[in-house]
Parts: sequence; structure tokens; C-alpha cells
Amino acid sequence: MSEFVVRISSWELLDTWIAVTGALAAMACAVPGVFLVLRRQSLIGDALSHTVLLGIVGAYLATGWLQRLGWIGAAHGTPHAAMFVGAIVVGILSSVLTEAVQNAGRVESSAALGVVFTTLFALGLLLIRAVADSVHIDPDCVLYGMIEAVSLGEEGIPRATLVNGGMLAVNLLLTAAFFKELRVTTFDPSLANTLGINARLVNYLLMAVTAATLTAAFESVGSILVIAMLIVPAATATLLSESLAGVLIIALILAASGAVLGHALAITLPAIIFGPLGFPDVQDASTAGMMAFASGMLFVAAMIFAPRRGIVSQAWQQARLGLRIVREDVLGLLYRLDERHPGSGCPRVDLLKMLATGGPIFTRVALAMLRSRGDIKAGVEGLRLTEQGRSSARDLVRAHRLWESYLARHFPLAGDHLHQPAERVEHYLDSSLQQEIADELQQPPIDPHGSSIPEAAASTSSTAAQATPDRKERGST
Repeated sequence: MSEFVVRISSWELLDTWIAVTGALAAMACAVPGVFLVLRRQSLIGDALSHTVLLGIVGAYLATGWLQRLGWIGAAHGTPHAAMFVGAIVVGILSSVLTEAVQNAGRVESSAALGVVFTTLFALGLLLIRAVADSVHIDPDCVLYGMIEAVSLGEEGIPRATLVNGGMLAVNLLLTAAFFKELRVTTFDPSLANTLGINARLVNYLLMAVTAATLTAAFESVGSILVIAMLIVPAATATLLSESLAGVLIIALILAASGAVLGHALAITLPAIIFGPLGFPDVQDASTAGMMAFASGMLFVAAMIFAPRRGIVSQAWQQARLGLRIVREDVLGLLYRLDERHPGSGCPRVDLLKMLATGGPIFTRVALAMLRSRGDIKAGVEGLRLTEQGRSSARDLVRAHRLWESYLARHFPLAGDHLHQPAERVEHYLDSSLQQEIADELQQPPIDPHGSSIPEAAASTSSTAAQATPDRKERGST
């Protein structure tokens, strides 16, 4: 850590412009990337990053041809404006051709997209080859960009910073202006058409904006980082939020954070790692590649530690649910044993053998929790229910036997096929649902096996009785 602080302290103005340019490019890409991810069209981003090459090369050749004919002047910004137009045209063309191939060829969308983007990309390469003698193309620049040289030879704000910042502003303005249309067409295109929103047109416009954004970022950050910026922050944000606005905001924050963190790691981490290994010449790494790596690490962190969708959170929720089911199974088992042999307990060893759910560790933890809560107690004859535990167990057994009665009434199932589904559903039927089932079955006294169905507790019955008229009133209203 101390070596990291020493190396990061050499941060200069050039590093600031590199980080700012990368952050603006990443944020600009993250805006359309959110909608591509939510539409399950992430592969289109990769495809467009290849097909825009045809638009860029075609616009470059067309501009040079028109300048030689004298139809347009040799203005400094003309080639760049033409490249944007060419990228937008090819972006829309890619989407149109993909739909046409999918419909005409009757193939799946991913296969149609693969056919279109490889064909257009190959055509772009052929055009490059046609003018290879007059145009120098560095493969490293195409892959990794030239973000390290973003402000070399320039005074004031670098042009790449202005281009990517302007693209971010345009994307944010378009998203704010058409937020309703984008939201409806993203989640329910059929509803959008019903509401008079042309879902296909919105999709074409999204492809055009994506192509323009990729073109703006392509020159400075290269194709690898463009793809990462387009998809990774958006995919990470979907793990952290469930609202569209929240996903957009988080994606922007993650995109900027990944760019700044990536450049900081690029100028510090290689020397820290490779120096002790005997490679003192390794002092830095590609900033574009490290930005993509940082974005990937943020995704991995979110995948593991996200509050609701993370691996740790889901494992914890599954463990809590499994532990609750084991606790309730213990209560239900002790209640049924007490029905058969009133006043007798169940030895701990026998209880462990009879339980069908949970392993020995879960069962021991469940028993400890039940004893600490006062639901069970240990006596001379074994474990027994307390009054508090009996109340909880009665509610669980009531849910089980009501569900068996419901299945027997509405489904042609044999008697030996009723217990297993009821054993699962009993953990999810609250008092109001139990009351609704009991009312529909006209308060059955016994279940299909002849076992008595426990009555609901007084407080539960009164609460359900009050809730029923309210539901009927809301329904009639």
C-alpha cells in the first residue's frame, strides 16, 4: 500500500486528462449500454463496434473523393463529422439487415446478427485494404486506442475529451427526452405499439445512438475498451438496482469509477507486482486494458456482494430460509408426536432420525434457536413443545392439512400424493391465505387422511374476519 501511495503521488496533469477522457467515454457508452443489456441485446454492442468500421472507412473515402472533386472544402472537422454520419447509417443498416435476415432466412436473432456483422466488418476491411497504400493503420491503436496520448501536443481541453463529453451530454439529453418511450419499448414492446409508440423506430434510433457513441470513443480508447464500457457497467448496475433510473445512475458512477481506477492501477500495479518478481523494466500497462480490467473487477465484486442478487446475499437468504424450514419441521414433528402420545417427549436422537429436511448441522442450529426462543424445552423424556411453540406448530400443521384438503378437492391426486406438496407449501401460507382456503372449503374439520385440522388462533381468526370484508370491498370498488 505504501508503494502504491508513493507511485500514485506522481500523478500529473496528463494523468488527469487521461482519467477524465476515459471516464467521459465510459459514461457515454454506459447510457445506451443500459438499454442494450435490459433488452437482452448485449451482442449487438459487440457487433456494432465491428460494423461501424465500414461506416468510418466509407465516410473517410467519400469525404476524400468529394474534396478531390471540389464539392466540399478541406475543413478540419469535416472528416470527423462524416465518420459520425457514416457510423450512424451503418448502425441503422445493421439493425435493418439483421431483422431482414432473421425473417427471410428464418434463423434465430443471434445467428442473423452474426451473419450481418461479420459481413459488414469484412466489407470494411476490404475497403481498408483498397486504400492500404495511402492509409496507415496500427492494429494496437485499433485494439487499445491512444488514450495515453490524449493531450499530447494540445493546449487547453483535449479534443477527445470534448468529443466524448459532448457525446455523453447528447446521450443524457436524448435519454431524458425519450425516457418514457425507451422504458416502455425496453420492457414491453407490444404495449408500446398499443400506446402508439413505434417500438421498431425507437430500436433503430437506439442503434444509431450506440453507433455514434462507439465512433466517438473508438479513436481514443480502442475497440476492446469500447465493448467493455458499453456492457460491463450496465450489467453491473442491474445487479445493484431494480429500477431503470437507479440502473442508469449506478451505471454512470461505475463507468467513471472503472476508468479512474483503471488508470490508477495502470501506472502503479505492474511495477508493484513485477518488480519483486525480477522484472524492473515493467513500470506500467495499457490504460485502456486496465480500465476494462477494473470494470470487470467491479462486476465481480457486485456479483459476489450485491445486496439482493449477489452470491453471498443469495447464499445467506437460502441459508436463512433453509434454517426456518428446519425449525418449522421440528415444531410440526413434535406437534404430531404429541397428538399421538399426549404429554410425551421425543428424544433428540430420534428427532434427528425422523427429520427429512436439513443436515445435522442445520438441525442442531435449529434446535438451539428453538430452545433460545422458548419454543421447545428439554425434559426427562426428551424434547417437548412449550405453549409458545405449540401455537406456532398448530399454525404450521393447520396450513399443511388445509393445503392437503385443497389439493384433494381440486385435483385428482391419490392420497399418498398429497403429503409431499403440502410439506413444501405449508411454510408459505400465512394466516390470511389459510383463512381464504378454509372459507372456500367451508371450514373442513379433518384432512383427507382423517387427521383433525387445528382451529385458527383467536387473534388470527378475528384479523382474517376483518380483512375479508376489506378485500371484498376493494374488489367491488
